[in-house]
Amino acid sequence: MALVPVAEALERLLEGALALPGESVALADAAGRVLAEPVVALRTQPPFNASAMDGYAARAQDVASAPVRLSVIGMAPAGRGFDGTVGKAQAVRIFTGAPLPEGADTIVIQENVRDLGGGQIEVTEPTAKERNIRRRGLDFAQGDVLLEKGRVLDPAALSLAASANHPTLNVVQRPLVAIIATGDELLPPGSALGPDQIISSNAYGVAAAAQSVGARALDLGIAADRKEAIAALVKKAVAAKADVIVTLGGASVGDHDLVHDVLTGEGMTLDFWKLAMRPGKPLMFGRLGDIRCIGLPGNPVASLVCSQLFLKPLLAQLGGRVHRQDVRLAQLGAAMPANDLRQDYVRAVVSEEAGALVATPFGIQDSSMLRMLADANGLIVRAPFAPAAAVGTECRVLMLR
Repeated sequence: MALVPVAEALERLLEGALALPGESVALADAAGRVLAEPVVALRTQPPFNASAMDGYAARAQDVASAPVRLSVIGMAPAGRGFDGTVGKAQAVRIFTGAPLPEGADTIVIQENVRDLGGGQIEVTEPTAKERNIRRRGLDFAQGDVLLEKGRVLDPAALSLAASANHPTLNVVQRPLVAIIATGDELLPPGSALGPDQIISSNAYGVAAAAQSVGARALDLGIAADRKEAIAALVKKAVAAKADVIVTLGGASVGDHDLVHDVLTGEGMTLDFWKLAMRPGKPLMFGRLGDIRCIGLPGNPVASLVCSQLFLKPLLAQLGGRVHRQDVRLAQLGAAMPANDLRQDYVRAVVSEEAGALVATPFGIQDSSMLRMLADANGLIVRAPFAPAAAVGTECRVLMLR
């Protein structure tokens, strides 16, 4: 099978990946979720003409000049309006959010009023008509579309939905990704290692990548290098109704790389296997019914780079999100050799120098070196057959953080 270019692989992986159906969730549980349908106002806000300040409701013609004396005929606190009508030379003590009394058409702020006692006040500054009043429907009217389908529910969007009287919202279901690590050599963190064993680390980074785009992650643990052990965890993933199955390791060409055989034995249709990229050449993709299966490389760096390039866009699309890689132009901080037929993703430190981004690659790029990936904040993207490049040459950088 020929090596598949990165762009083509991503296009094939995303093909037909429609947003999952909607589900109703309580407003308190909707933070960070994606709207599956527009939010329409169920009420008008404000529902009445309201005071925007603490002060006195009056007639503008009475307070057009100052000083002027008014009689206070009542009070209007928030939540309980004044039932009467404001007449000539009269005022109502009013507080922020209270309904504007009948007859009043302006609010004199309390800082511009002197209490004379005996129900009398003196307005010390002129106040124009409509000052400090929020008219009915100033924010929105019943029936207005307030939030569009696809909006991620941030704090402002949630507060707006609440003010429109929505106790629940219809949001896109969060994709479920089942993660299966494979390998006799792997043990979970905290284990006492034998002489031939290592810690299984990839699943934690892959789960975090999935969660960063709103997906749910189900870690099914480590399968030994036996077909029946891998098949048992694949069956668990299917039973859990996973939208995506991610396997870690075991998808290359060695005698113990069994994932491909197990998945095809379970009914997976292979789409592609082996990409023209570094790190991440042995990435595999296929479909098991409606479930998308991604076989990530076992090398930790390759696994996480492929998660950034392929898994996150897929899960975002299934979750109704728009996901764009943060690719910027920079200058090389070190010379780089000519590239071969594979697109290269080179770990680098990206910094700003004299107003320009400078990307300095690490000298060693072994795909097992996680510490270097943790220290990197970008990946220099080197096209296939890119020529040797000197310091200062323009390059593209995929920002990681």
